[in-house]
Amino acid sequence: MFIHETKIRVGYADTDQMGYAHHSNYAKYCETARWEAMRELGINYKEIEEKGILMPVISMKFDFIKPAFFDDLLTVKTIIKNLPKARMIFEYELYNESGILISTAEITLAFIREETRKACIPPEYCLQPLMEYFFVKEFVK
Repeated sequence: MFIHETKIRVGYADTDQMGYAHHSNYAKYCETARWEAMRELGINYKEIEEKGILMPVISMKFDFIKPAFFDDLLTVKTIIKNLPKARMIFEYELYNESGILISTAEITLAFIREETRKACIPPEYCLQPLMEYFFVKEFVK
């Protein structure tokens, strides 16, 4: 399992009339956290696209537990529980500055070839950096 934390501050423009971070911004927070996690792994989204692989979002699910407010510094945990196949599932936990869980999310992306727009397996340069997090020790009797 791979876990990465990203800090994101809620901006004034992110809030609604009630002073809450508007729900539409949570997708943006997760997007930012996802690519920061990938960057830490050494996987650069721009390079993936330049090599002809696209990763569209195909599913998003959010649970909103408590609100975030203007100027809150959020911690977004990005969690990858399994090695990707044709799809890559990212789970998220968002915490406020007090360490209270305020939201969870699951976002699924597909790997597709740019020229065919068909699903494909992830390229080796995407899998290799994740391998150490999913190494399964061989059972020894």
